[in-house]
Amino acid sequence: MRARCAIIRAREDKDPFVTTTERPDVHHRTRWQDWLGGFFSSSVGLKWLMAITGIGLLLYVLAHMIGNLKVFLGVTGLGEYEIDLYGEALKNLGGDLVPHGSILWLFRIGLLAAFVIHIGVSAALTKRNWDARGSDRYDAQRHYAAANYASRTMRWGGTIILLFLLFHLADMTLGWANPDFVSGAVYRNIVTSLTNPVVAIIYLIAQAALAFHIYHGAWSMFQSLGIVNPKYRAFRKYFAVGFAALIFVGNCAIVLSVWSGAVS
Repeated sequence: MRARCAIIRAREDKDPFVTTTERPDVHHRTRWQDWLGGFFSSSVGLKWLMAITGIGLLLYVLAHMIGNLKVFLGVTGLGEYEIDLYGEALKNLGGDLVPHGSILWLFRIGLLAAFVIHIGVSAALTKRNWDARGSDRYDAQRHYAAANYASRTMRWGGTIILLFLLFHLADMTLGWANPDFVSGAVYRNIVTSLTNPVVAIIYLIAQAALAFHIYHGAWSMFQSLGIVNPKYRAFRKYFAVGFAALIFVGNCAIVLSVWSGAVS
């Protein structure tokens, strides 16, 4: 007891020669990390954020494609009416209970937030991965050829998708990249834009990058969420391939149909 009291007194006097068995506070956290419990600042938490935002973006891509498939009704003469009605219905979400277009803007803000978080988390995980390699970076490069192609092109694909998204907004939403743009005329804007061969090729290249990105993302999100049971491996593969193929075929069909004049 006397020895313990002496150690305590020496510690209070800041004696540099006193040792203690207490563990130092090596996991110092800032206030926001304390508020989040440190989970979303860990690699596991960041992967969860990547997976959750990825799921939201996948659902948006699917819903966006389904809505745009109404353009094929142009063959029956109803395409322009149906897809323009669809665009107006998005603005009228909530009816007279809320200001016109407010719900749509909430969706847009939520989508933008998910996209920013997804990119930010990806950059953070990439930096941690590179920092962890350190001097072994050269050895890791020797196994580069054995890596999956979709995984290796994930960062480049994400960059292409981001640039395409900016172009798509300028083309179909804001009209800056479409000289024949008419606000609210969804069908007309699609046709006038995609009949331009350069624009059509840009859209097709972007769909290829998106398909690879979706394949890898849909495959890896199960692992990020901890669903790694071997019995689900086949399901994960079929889901990733099927979802990526569905989005690729659906979006490319729209582009090729308008470009070829089948939908006009």
